[in-house]
Parts: sequence; structure tokens; C-alpha cells
Amino acid sequence: MTILVNEKSRILIQGITGGAGAFHTRQMLDAGTRIVAGVTPGKGGQKFDDVIPVFDTVAQAVEKAGATASVIFVPAPFAADSVMECAAAGLELAVCITEGIPTMDMVKVRAFLEGKSMRLIGPNCPGLIAPPIAQKLGITPHRVTRPGRIGVISRSGTLTYEAIGQLGALGLGQSTCVGIGGDPVGGMDFAEVLALFEQDPDTDAVIMIGEIGGTAEEQAAKFIKENMKKPVAAFIAGRTAPPGKRMGHAGAIIAGGKGTAAEKVAALEAAGVKVAPTPAELGATLASLLR
Repeated sequence: MTILVNEKSRILIQGITGGAGAFHTRQMLDAGTRIVAGVTPGKGGQKFDDVIPVFDTVAQAVEKAGATASVIFVPAPFAADSVMECAAAGLELAVCITEGIPTMDMVKVRAFLEGKSMRLIGPNCPGLIAPPIAQKLGITPHRVTRPGRIGVISRSGTLTYEAIGQLGALGLGQSTCVGIGGDPVGGMDFAEVLALFEQDPDTDAVIMIGEIGGTAEEQAAKFIKENMKKPVAAFIAGRTAPPGKRMGHAGAIIAGGKGTAAEKVAALEAAGVKVAPTPAELGATLASLLR
């Protein structure tokens, strides 16, 4: 099994005719992703690369192409509306790659998603990839992945790729790799994805990559301590960030003395998580838990 997507998932691409959308659609197709539709308002009736039908709305893509999940490459001013359009159309999952979405726009999205069944990954994320079933929803380089039984979850796109590469070099393939993004207001958090990995019979262990800012890692530590039986390794980026300075993601800022790397590492270690001291030891730290 994998989490969030399966072999039957039917993917649509919002913004398929734009530069980024077109480029990554072709990459996803190359990976084997089951893309059934694209959505660009005003361009309904066209075909992307003479193969994939393009619709004006997500509702049309659901009705006519049977789409169940979306990958969003829509520019930031319109991306929040695109996420809400997915939920209104009844999709199971939306993966929002777009960065730079205003925080207040995402606050409105979170309110809109209350009570709805759709899950959201992102925004400002690399998306997810499930190597065992060749379903890639986003921008993770699929050639560095390999099928296996290790779950990966990360706030950092680049460190997601680094972890995958190190695991592969050690002969450890991945079940599903999920980049949740680093914005202060977003979709699924660490604890929610960890819960899915804990329930997945084909995931044996998890590597989790966090960073300074916010409290998501501390909440994940609490979840791990109370609920997880599978081994978890972790890394916290930003240990050397100057105090009070934002580093990288919009959410990676320490406020009021909270959200420091030291606090996060302490919380994870107290929950029984083995924390890698440097990015170079991501794979080895996870592998040490399987011996």
C-alpha cells in the first residue's frame, strides 16, 4: 500500500498550460503518473500534447474525466481559489505546489476546508511521490526514488530529495514521500501524515524532516510518543540560524522564543525519535533503527 494515493487515483493538473504546469506535467507522465485531465479557465476543449483533455473547471474534469486528485501550478494570486475549487468539486486530494500565497488567503482556505473530506498537501511544497505505484504528484525528481518500505515526510523540498537519495544509496526504498511545505498556514501537518504511515502495513519506518519555527514538530513528537509503534528518525534544519532571523520558508521564524531547533530536538528525543545531527546523516540515522 501507499498513503494518500493509489493505483486507481486519477490526477488532474490545474495550470497545465502554463510554463511550470506544462513542464512538470511531462515529468509526471514520464514517471508513470495517471494524469487524466488538465484545467485552465478559458482553454477548455484543447488537448495538452494532443493527449490530455483540458477543461475550464475542476467540476468538469471530475464529471467528464473522473479526476480524483489535483496538482496545482496556479499563480499565487489565484491559487487559494483553485484549492477551494477542488474541495467544492469533491476531490479526495489537492497538492498545491505554488509558493508565495498570501497567508490570509490560506486562512480562508483552511476555514473553507472545515467539514470537507478533501486533504490538502502544501502549499509551497514539492508534493508527494509513491514509487511502488509510480504515482508522482508534484516536482520530486522521480529518478532518485526507488520502491520500498520507508516513509518520508518533510517541510523542506531539497532535504526531501536528499533523504531519498541517501536512503536509496543504502538500499532502502520508499513507500510514499510527502513534502508538506513550509508556510505558516497550510494543509496536512506532520502528525496527520504520521498517522497514515502508522496505519500503512507496507511502511516499516519513517524519516521526518522539520525545521525551526512553529510547533508542528513538537506536536508530532507528542503524537509519536502516544501513538506510533514504528521507528521514526528525524532531522531539524536551522540549528545555526541567527536568533530572530527568518531562514528559508515563510514559517521558519522563531517567535517569542518558541520554535527553536533545540526545543524541537529535545521534544523528539523525549518521544524516542533518533535525531540526525547533520543532513549528511539522514539515511544512516534511519538505517540504524532497522538493525
